[in-house]
Amino acid sequence: MAVRAILLAGGLGTRLHPLTVELPKPMVPVLGKPWLSRLIDQLAAFGVTDITLSLRHGRQVVTDYFRESPPGVRLRFAVEPQPLGTGGAIRFAAGPDPTDTLLILNADIVQTFDLNALLEFHRQHRAQVTIGLVEVADPSAYGAVELDKNSRVTRFVEKPRPGETDSRMVNAGVYVFDPGVLSWIPPERPVSVERETFPALLRDGVRVYGCPCTGYWKDIGTGDRYLQLHRDILEGRCPIPVSGPVRGPAHWQADDADVSPDARIMPPVYIGSGAVIEAGAQVGPRAVIGAGCLVAKGARISDSVLWDGARVGAGATVRHSVIGFATGIGGGTVENVLLAGWR
Repeated sequence: MAVRAILLAGGLGTRLHPLTVELPKPMVPVLGKPWLSRLIDQLAAFGVTDITLSLRHGRQVVTDYFRESPPGVRLRFAVEPQPLGTGGAIRFAAGPDPTDTLLILNADIVQTFDLNALLEFHRQHRAQVTIGLVEVADPSAYGAVELDKNSRVTRFVEKPRPGETDSRMVNAGVYVFDPGVLSWIPPERPVSVERETFPALLRDGVRVYGCPCTGYWKDIGTGDRYLQLHRDILEGRCPIPVSGPVRGPAHWQADDADVSPDARIMPPVYIGSGAVIEAGAQVGPRAVIGAGCLVAKGARISDSVLWDGARVGAGATVRHSVIGFATGIGGGTVENVLLAGWR
């Protein structure tokens, strides 16, 4: 079956402010490369090369970055005229008369699912909609999805109370739609696919199935989750590959990084191209230093991510924080913050 992907990339990302005031959340860097770019690479590796990006907030950042489509990929942009919600964005991005099967992904969710297995599940079950599912310990923060013995969805339980459902399966933000299902989404107005479209499909007897997915899965919509993603990569729990020369166990460092022999490097760490680590500085554990960053004399960085061009002054300490592009810290201690601009 012909497949077209729609990546929902237009959300505001308010829980990552100030980092995402202008930057769309799916464009936050993961080891220096925008997650959206990594997601497109992932789709291409599965043979899905016809991709539409649904955009609104920060659209210029995305269109500038992808001025040219990646090799072998047909990339299109669908810019919402107004906020349309997940359902409205899907219908708008699909265009007037789609004929391809639609693979839809929330672009701010990092996952390493076998997407071909999801598409095959959809085909074998003759589903009209397939929802990718993940199992969580506590579904109360999400919404549980109940299935029958044939994996057909029977009920959605929004933020269930204890004892309300036995299901620990939740919506993973990855869907397969037959194009005819789009007629259930009203045009040109905001629609939530989760709260409005899916319940309507169940009421009308549409064949909605749930496919349990295995692999890594994390919503990177908060600073804590974004930092946890990088810890998981550095410590081997997330199989996103780490590029660059390996200088020791869990120590990745670009060849052109300037690291003083008197600096202390405590793995796991990633040090990007052109970064400067001065004498007496301590980097790590669990630190990501982006390209062109400066960690000055005696500074300490741990459990943190520095985006490209960030600068940490002499003697400063950064713990459990994300420091934005070209952001400078003159001194003192920064802990548990998301920072953009000079401090």
